[in-house]
Amino acid sequence: MIPINLLPHREARRKEQRKRFATMAALTTVLGGLVVFAGHTHYASRIEEQMGRNQFLEGEIASLDRQIAEISQLKEQTQALLGRKKVVESLQSNRSETVRLLDQLIRQIPEGVYLKAVKQQGPNVNVSGYASSSARVSTLMRNLDASPWLEDPALVEIKSVQVNNQPQNEFNLNVRLSREAPVQSKSAATGSAPRKG
Repeated sequence: MIPINLLPHREARRKEQRKRFATMAALTTVLGGLVVFAGHTHYASRIEEQMGRNQFLEGEIASLDRQIAEISQLKEQTQALLGRKKVVESLQSNRSETVRLLDQLIRQIPEGVYLKAVKQQGPNVNVSGYASSSARVSTLMRNLDASPWLEDPALVEIKSVQVNNQPQNEFNLNVRLSREAPVQSKSAATGSAPRKG
């Protein structure tokens, strides 16, 4: 006899397929969830690591900014100190220049010449005074030109005036202070000039 299956085998197969589909769907969902969770965890750790690096870099940048500010402050202090040093050196050189100028003027003035004003502006010196004659003014200019510390005397003005009822020649001349005196003999370096009566 031929066996005949009267049970609903197609329904059972469909049930079995649905069961497998539900299992596969569940496994796919779980696997997808695991992949999403792993991806999220990975990227979250990467973001956290990058944020840590950013914080480290920000700290280093802040430290470098402080160092740059300190360097700028040190540069400003250095410039200020160099400026003060230049002022002190200038004052020192000016002090010796003034002493040298007065010393040379005293040494180079011939008899019969009296100074009333000496004005210095840098290396330029203006000298004004009285002389008993114009020849005395010429002698003064020759003496100034012969000085190792003075150069280029130039007469600005000379005129006759009365001083204490005495005829005098009032003069005004310019001379330049030499920054470096040439090497000369001892007698020339002392500035001894011949005096004419």
